Amino acid sequence: MILPGGKYHVYLATRPVDFRKGHAGLSLVIQTVLGRDPYSGAVFVFRSKRGDRIKILVWDQTGLVLIYKHLEGGQFHWPRPADGVIKLTPAQFSALFEGLDWKAVRAERRRQPRLAG
Repeated sequence: MILPGGKYHVYLATRPVDFRKGHAGLSLVIQTVLGRDPYSGAVFVFRSKRGDRIKILVWDQTGLVLIYKHLEGGQFHWPRPADGVIKLTPAQFSALFEGLDWKAVRAERRRQPRLAG
């Protein structure tokens, strides 16, 4: 499932989708428009036209899980609509889900620890 610090791939569909679509309709978008496998275990994020709602679809090894979130009093930060998909890190996905600017999230480079001896 989607947990902090998890090792999963997150794909952000850049174009808005028809929010009447459910599991089957979004799976078809993932296959035909994004060119991905909806049963891969990756997290797929879709936006509404207004940008204040997102739908998330993920295969959890037992079924497709559909998460719907309506952001009260604002909009999700989203790239300009274009064809394709953007890959996010789990940290960027967490920021997006909270309504924060996920583009500002960057991985901190850490030096490799020295071995004692």
